[in-house]
Amino acid sequence: MSTSDDRRPLVDGRFQLISRLGSGGMGTVWRARDIALHRDVALKEVRPPDPVVEEATPGLGAQLRERAVREARALARLSNPHVVTIHHIVEPQDGSHPWIVMELVEGRSMYDRLAEGPMPVPDVLTLGRQVLSALRAAHAAGIQHRDVKPANVLLRPDGSAVLTDFGIAVFSEATSRLTSTGDLIGSPEFIAPERVRGEEGNPASDLWSLGMLLYVAAEGHHPLRRATSLATVVAVLDDPIPVPVRSGALAPVLTQLLVRDPALRPDGARLEELLAAAEVEAEARHPGAGAAAPPGPYVAPYPHPAYGPPTVPSPGHPSPSGGFGPPVPPPTSPSRPSLPSRPRRRVTTLAVSLALAAAAVVGVVNLLPGGDGRETGAKGGTTPSASAGGRTPTPGTTAPTATTVPAAGGTLLTTARVRTVIEAFRKASGTTTMKELTIYENYALADIPTRPGAKTYDAYEYRDGVARKTGPGGTIDADSPDEQPLDMAAMPWDSLPALMKRGERELKVENPTLRYVIVDRWTFNEDRPTLRFYLTNDYRAVGYLAADTGGKVVSTYAAS
Repeated sequence: MSTSDDRRPLVDGRFQLISRLGSGGMGTVWRARDIALHRDVALKEVRPPDPVVEEATPGLGAQLRERAVREARALARLSNPHVVTIHHIVEPQDGSHPWIVMELVEGRSMYDRLAEGPMPVPDVLTLGRQVLSALRAAHAAGIQHRDVKPANVLLRPDGSAVLTDFGIAVFSEATSRLTSTGDLIGSPEFIAPERVRGEEGNPASDLWSLGMLLYVAAEGHHPLRRATSLATVVAVLDDPIPVPVRSGALAPVLTQLLVRDPALRPDGARLEELLAAAEVEAEARHPGAGAAAPPGPYVAPYPHPAYGPPTVPSPGHPSPSGGFGPPVPPPTSPSRPSLPSRPRRRVTTLAVSLALAAAAVVGVVNLLPGGDGRETGAKGGTTPSASAGGRTPTPGTTAPTATTVPAAGGTLLTTARVRTVIEAFRKASGTTTMKELTIYENYALADIPTRPGAKTYDAYEYRDGVARKTGPGGTIDADSPDEQPLDMAAMPWDSLPALMKRGERELKVENPTLRYVIVDRWTFNEDRPTLRFYLTNDYRAVGYLAADTGGKVVSTYAAS
């Protein structure tokens, strides 16, 4: 790299670095001056911002260089006012990191805008149509973005949106060879559930990310954000999505878009129609209202609504019903979007790897605390649930069935109370045969076949002495031994107190804040029925003991 007359660094003898605009996992973006054309540009320096990361990850530099070239080629194929324009790519002859020369978008990112709180619904709808325009242009060219999130949407001074950072885009000529097992491809909060499962090649995945972005923009918080990256990833896989309360005319669009089966989402053309109709409806409801938030309760925003940790709503802004408020506990809404038919247990290793990669750690881990993703968060707290008749089902769903049993005080993690929970599920569903049972200290979750021998299952919840069906669960893979249901009443519950006592003594989890039990056919016990007791704490330490049907401990994982 040479220098200009005023000693500023020059890239390719032409682009004068002025100031750094930001950094991320794919490199650093600079404001630069094109001294040949006398204009300011954005210059992306493609290398890890932390040299330690590069040294600890062999081949990372080469991978980033290849991704940079791919990004340049992807963007060059697009011509759309809402896609950032690429001008040039610099590939140094010495093999050092490349530079991408792009349009400099004056203004700020949507991420920065959301730090101020939610956006008015009309503005969200306009932004949604613009980002969708960019995605449809990309999809028509065979390109998938894979990382649609607020930080990658820039806002020009006139408010128009520009989609940028196609650095991890996939296009038809080159796909999975740039993704090694365990890499995080996309941001946990906005990645589509099927991509977490390793499924690629579907533009509908970008539309899920867009839907989540619009939800955050209108509602002022992320519905699946949890206390850790790992918990967020598994929440994306399985947790119910609270019904929007501030989204106005946008709410029905989000309901159709944020379903976990990509085949059920509207395609780009249909989504454009839905957003256009919602714009008309929003204007009819609030003529000329572009700056006012829609009516409805408001949750005090996070330090950053798109990503930051939850805060307790202020007294002036009480948490509304339906799962809003501090989102660390799993939402209590009965709404449960359709799940893909892929076995959840098979994604354990990938989900953990994705979460660790988000913290700049790349690898494959064979442990997923909880496995099911519906955890209570760092403190293990829960929000008070509604009474049996106090919940309003999502449009298009049936009201949950409920069976009331005497509530037992204290933790559910005792032999007698676990049996009470199983009996409650039996009364609600007609069986004690379940695909999976997860019991926390304050509530329990179960996946129960829809009928004997069925290949589908429903999701059930036990809370405050009430067992209820919360919605469809998914499909049971007949060819997967770890998917097959088992009789939960036949498990060695008499050994639970001793198992928990041993776990507290041996698992080396200091000051545990969450205790829970999972029962299923565990892959790491040759798909046999297994009871696992977990401990975790606020510092993400985790340990478990796994016992077979005779109560014998067959596996132990202690916190390091």
